[in-house]
Amino acid sequence: MIIEPIIKGVVAKTAHPYGCEQAVLQQIEYVKQANPIKHGPKRVLIIGGSSGFGLAARIALTFGGCQADTISVSYEHAPSEKGVGSAGYFNNIAFQKHAQREGRIAVNIQGDAFSKQLKLDVVEAIETYFEGEVDLIIYSVASGVRPNPETGELWRSAIKPIDQDVSGATILLEDDSWHETTLTSATEKQAEETIKVMGGEDWESWVDALINSESIAQGCKTIAFSYVGPELTHPIYLDGTLGRAKIDLHQTSHSLNLKLANFDGGAYATVCKALVTKASVFIPGLSPYILALYKIMKEQGTHEGCIEQMQRLFADKLYTDKKVPVDCERLIRMDDWELCSDTQNKVKALMDSLTAENFKELGDYQGYKQEFLRLNGFGFDSIDYSQPVSIDTFVK
Repeated sequence: MIIEPIIKGVVAKTAHPYGCEQAVLQQIEYVKQANPIKHGPKRVLIIGGSSGFGLAARIALTFGGCQADTISVSYEHAPSEKGVGSAGYFNNIAFQKHAQREGRIAVNIQGDAFSKQLKLDVVEAIETYFEGEVDLIIYSVASGVRPNPETGELWRSAIKPIDQDVSGATILLEDDSWHETTLTSATEKQAEETIKVMGGEDWESWVDALINSESIAQGCKTIAFSYVGPELTHPIYLDGTLGRAKIDLHQTSHSLNLKLANFDGGAYATVCKALVTKASVFIPGLSPYILALYKIMKEQGTHEGCIEQMQRLFADKLYTDKKVPVDCERLIRMDDWELCSDTQNKVKALMDSLTAENFKELGDYQGYKQEFLRLNGFGFDSIDYSQPVSIDTFVK
């Protein structure tokens, strides 16, 4: 079959397996020539390793200097009568293929990261492939729902402001159109459920499960990814339901840090730069900011994608012979270049001039959309998208 990009609103409905492999290969090529990770972990568990920061972290740790073996948990869709399969599914296949070619262990575990059974399955995999212990636990789960582990009832996250209505623009990638929207204030129930889905509770339950199963190696670290953003985005992000969830995540890092201190390890929330991801395109008001940010940071030569940030995180911050650099709240700041005052002043000036009529010309809309397409395996010059794909060959 011939696979073409189909986008509904801001959701990609198709993914191209060879394009996804090309995206993985480009990231592998980058880390192989980048500043190497010299003191990195050898046995890594990634909860949410099929795309975005989780996948980039897996690539950096395997190919970027420390030659780590990895177990990745993800909930992806294989090709079926309902569709060609998700990008993350093809990413997993491509990563495993190239990691095994270089003699690395690369285990993909498919399932719901929130379930108790999957945690037991992972512990068994750690016994089988890692001699019972992990050196690093990466939590990179992006989900809109989470089942209550006691009742099975679904908690649902809501991207909303708190105590105020907030207006902002959303860009529909389906037809390249700018839409002004107004988000009403969240209810207390919506705020609480967002914390349950996107806060630190499940991260802590994973680490607790691994401690209780004696799967934590001496010196083991754990990280989870967060975002804070500049004052421009605070009404919809930091001061909203997402911000409350991230604050909970940051607080969880402190309790986990105390637990891992017993193993001479540590826990850190890692604040990353704003990027085009499957999650970020949903946040009203954030898209115009990313258009302006990409434009300015590319002009300054400071722009980073997921893979550049992950390689820099492990090589320059988390695994050196020095103390891990954190701010006054014990956060690792990978958004340091984004929040530079000179950068933010230029971004704000550009944002003030963006409209529905000119955003494609003034902002980096071309880069924004290309990055979204490449998340799903499209937009690579080396791939002939007119050629049919035998999708059955990718069914495991």
